[in-house]
Amino acid sequence: MRYLFYMGHPAHFHLFKNTIIALQQSGHEAMILIKKKDILEDLLRHAGMQYININPEGRRDDKFSIALKLLKRDFQFLKICLRFKPQIMIGTSAEIAHVGKLLGIRSIVVNEDDAEVVPWFAKLAYPWATNILAPYCCSVGKWEHKKIGYKGYHELAYLHPSNFSPKKENIKNLGDEPFFILRFAKLTAHHDEGRKGINTLIAEKLINMLSKHGRVYITSERELESQFEQYRIAINPLHIHDALYFAQMYIGDSQTMAAEAAVLGTPAIRFNDFVGQISYLEELEKEFALTFGFKTSDADAMLVHVETLLNQQNLKLQWQEKRSMMLNQCIDLNQFMIKLLTQ
Repeated sequence: MRYLFYMGHPAHFHLFKNTIIALQQSGHEAMILIKKKDILEDLLRHAGMQYININPEGRRDDKFSIALKLLKRDFQFLKICLRFKPQIMIGTSAEIAHVGKLLGIRSIVVNEDDAEVVPWFAKLAYPWATNILAPYCCSVGKWEHKKIGYKGYHELAYLHPSNFSPKKENIKNLGDEPFFILRFAKLTAHHDEGRKGINTLIAEKLINMLSKHGRVYITSERELESQFEQYRIAINPLHIHDALYFAQMYIGDSQTMAAEAAVLGTPAIRFNDFVGQISYLEELEKEFALTFGFKTSDADAMLVHVETLLNQQNLKLQWQEKRSMMLNQCIDLNQFMIKLLTQ
């Protein structure tokens, strides 16, 4: 079989990498297409995976530029598909749905954000997709008849114990002192409009609070203020999940990294204006108590909650027990995708 995978974000590398490797080891062909985003190319290069970047120059975040780039990527996709002739395309973009519909190729759009949170993406991708792969809790709007649902999360395609074993030696340069991870997202995508996250003042308060209990490391998608550069984490990007696993706590305005910390059994605090709107994170909070969300209008409550967690005994042990409960109810998404693509 010939498969085409599309990645538009570093998280998608992690989401699909194990499935791609398994398919290739079984004798299938798997082509990887990407667009420029943060450290995505670094991850692929570090992993030794071949790929084609169909949008190497990136794009601006205004709606006209987004629409223009989508049309250009559609054309690039079409040319590549006419040469490669994939039998199944899978990814997190509208392009595979558009070209798949045009050429009669099965397209599986993978998403875990509710259609109501990413309405433009849903309108651009879902009408033309063959299937939508999403957690049971995730809304896909009026396209429910196309949904292939499962109990779990994207992050379990690469952080389920069957797929990930944390190694302390991968982060030995961080030392043996307890540490905390802060994540600053860019929040400039079209669906981020009007949403805020951690600002300079909140970051300073968090660092002052956390520094009394251990080291603070920052991973940032946006440009860091000069006073925070000393905290930038310096590890191989492939090892960020080892750091998340061994961290005492994660605090950030990134949805994905909050979920990653949660499924690894690390206390996770997310601070942004998406709180209360994204079903899979609400499930991780309400059903499993692995993460807690605070809107930017609740900064004081967030800081109080962080202080409360810092003063709890055996905090990590509590979260590992919660993680075990979650894993007992959720699937290994990697195995699920392999079966879906080869049946």
